[in-house]
Amino acid sequence: MRYALRLTLPRLGLSLITLLAVSFIIFWAVEWLPGDAATRILGQDATPERVAVLREQMRLDEPPGVRYTLWLGDFVRGDWGESLVSKLPSSVASAGGRTQRLVTDMVLPRLRNTLILAAVALALYVPLSLLLGIVTAVYRGRRFTDGLSALVLAGTAVPEFVMGILLLLTFAVALPWFPPLALIDQARSVPELLRMLTLPAMTLTAAMTAYAVRMMQASLVSVLESDYVRMATLKGLSRQRVILRHALPNALGPALRVTVLNVAWLIGGVVVVENIFAFPGIGQLLVDSIRLLDTPVILAIAMILASVYILANLAADLVAAALNPRLRTG
Repeated sequence: MRYALRLTLPRLGLSLITLLAVSFIIFWAVEWLPGDAATRILGQDATPERVAVLREQMRLDEPPGVRYTLWLGDFVRGDWGESLVSKLPSSVASAGGRTQRLVTDMVLPRLRNTLILAAVALALYVPLSLLLGIVTAVYRGRRFTDGLSALVLAGTAVPEFVMGILLLLTFAVALPWFPPLALIDQARSVPELLRMLTLPAMTLTAAMTAYAVRMMQASLVSVLESDYVRMATLKGLSRQRVILRHALPNALGPALRVTVLNVAWLIGGVVVVENIFAFPGIGQLLVDSIRLLDTPVILAIAMILASVYILANLAADLVAAALNPRLRTG
């Protein structure tokens, strides 16, 4: 227990410090976006008096350092503010304009959708990348592994939008096995939800697996040629035990790093895939918010993506240390 705390607490502290630094960078990057929030809300025809009143209500007249502190405190407490796109003064809203909408009401449903898609894609990605990585490393030099390696190499070269379009044309148009649109909010049952997620999940899995298999194969080949693996083989241990108990744990490090990048990409970088299948995810919401300069939504999504990336790196460090005794002693 003491060892686990000694391993976890320093990394957790560094992760929190990194997240604090990232929050500072994100806030100032959004501050430098062109345009004034109060002017965007009221429109170009608003009088200076109305703009001044709204700026005071939104605390835009405060110094940037004060606004950063207030925003960070509210964000930690779960108050992510209100969307600027749907935010209008009560006098305008009562006259038939748009009403205020909380950022959490916009972001959390999209985040839930993206997490569901990411979970399905990872459920396909992890066993597939492990299996292909082990097979191509252990049976390297044979014809079928050469074919698998060529297929994996082609997978790294094909962009995800091309893969998505090919899958869409094949399994939704030519062979209408799956729906072309992933409108998961309309799913009435779990089987229907999985059918809608099949094509986008396959697209993401194909894009992620290619890189992971390449890293896994190179790392495992190097480990299989090491002295301790040869010693384990000379002791009479079975080939399965040598691979799974001795070689594989020490070869997972590079694959874990690739998985960390894939997880971060899954949460926020799948905008192209979301557009192809009309998937209501957080990536598409981020693009729309940047286009509309909806700064509270941009800040919230950017912090979520940064948190996911930092936590994924922390988890990768801990798992790699648990699997590799040399990393624990270091």
